[in-house]
Amino acid sequence: MTNSPEALRRATEQAAILAQALPFLRRYAGATVVVKYGGHAMGDPELATEFGRDIALLKQVGVNPVIVHGGGPQINAMLKRLAIKSEFIDGLRVTDAAMVEVVEMVLAGTVNKHVTELINRAGALAVGISGKDGGLIRARKMTRTVVDPDSHIEHVLDLGFVGEPENVDVRVIHALTGSGLIPVVAPVGLGNDGQTYNINADDAAGAIAGALHATRLLMLTDVPGVLDKNGELIADLSVAEAKARIADGTITGGMIPKVENCFEALGFGAKGCVILDGRVPHAVLLELFTEAGPGTLIHR
Repeated sequence: MTNSPEALRRATEQAAILAQALPFLRRYAGATVVVKYGGHAMGDPELATEFGRDIALLKQVGVNPVIVHGGGPQINAMLKRLAIKSEFIDGLRVTDAAMVEVVEMVLAGTVNKHVTELINRAGALAVGISGKDGGLIRARKMTRTVVDPDSHIEHVLDLGFVGEPENVDVRVIHALTGSGLIPVVAPVGLGNDGQTYNINADDAAGAIAGALHATRLLMLTDVPGVLDKNGELIADLSVAEAKARIADGTITGGMIPKVENCFEALGFGAKGCVILDGRVPHAVLLELFTEAGPGTLIHR
């Protein structure tokens, strides 16, 4: 131990940070926070290690984190190894019977256990499950209607075993969090037809957050959040304001489904949804425990 002036200065700064965080620690004590984890934050080893530590810290200070992860790059890598070609429509992977086996193997196996291990290595106790476990996510087959640009005739595209949440039964999550464990959920679900369905991680996280009436849904992305037409971050949006931003073209492209997932989560009972940049170190802690979080809060 050293009591040099520099060491004392650093210790004083750390104490000040802890004191400033106290009101936020009280606010989120006992709260459920669903974190959608994916993108660059998952692929960067240093950010991944920090993420595991941050989630472990949340549990230590009395927050109940629930993690829902993606795994698109990892699925792509495995499909390439197996020489299975992927086709995407509107950002959704067309999934046949052979491919859904690979998707489940990667998401519920390799990726799920890796995310779980990140948290366990940091000193918490995480348990990996999929949406099929404990009847967590009942899925229905997803279809897309498109209009032929020449004939202007609508037709339905069959995306194969791509699904969307139809019902969420959170008893298995309550059982885990009530035992002091952190659930880590792979986004695959079971349909009434007995088939396994690949579910977009954003969709799964939104549905789970709504069913849990989560205090916050944090959606880690590869962009700072919702931007205005000048490229500046919008810190706060009501649902009505966000819909207006979609209508006037401010919110476009891949941000639209993320914002709409927030609408769904809020509609089913989540109290707030934040779209934030997972590439920012300690993004989750900054959002929850500081006054000026790094993302866009969407609320009712």
